[in-house]
Amino acid sequence: MSTKDKEIVWVGSSLDDLSEFPIRVKREMGFALRAAQQGERHEGVEAMQGFRGTTVLEIKDDHDTDTYRVMYLAEFAEAVYVLHAFKKKSTAGINLPKREARTLEARLKKARELHDIHLAEQKGKK
Repeated sequence: MSTKDKEIVWVGSSLDDLSEFPIRVKREMGFALRAAQQGERHEGVEAMQGFRGTTVLEIKDDHDTDTYRVMYLAEFAEAVYVLHAFKKKSTAGINLPKREARTLEARLKKARELHDIHLAEQKGKK
């Protein structure tokens, strides 16, 4: 990790969930997250709507007949917060399932709390 790379912060079970994905999917997700660490946006990343002005970014990858999704927050200079990783089970519609949306909302709140703690710690070190 170079000095300008952002730290990756895994919120909730996102790392464990991502580790269950097929190897090819994990590789693609890893490339996209690495780009985010470097302040860039991978070509397959899209902004999600409906999070009260927050830009939650989403990586989607299809494998066999499944769609894998990772959502993350990269708006802070210090870190990329990986909020949620899951395999979309429903084949009907493209919308985020309600259960996954609730998980994402809770983890977005947690990421903001973690970031506030990090900033407070940094101020205390100065």
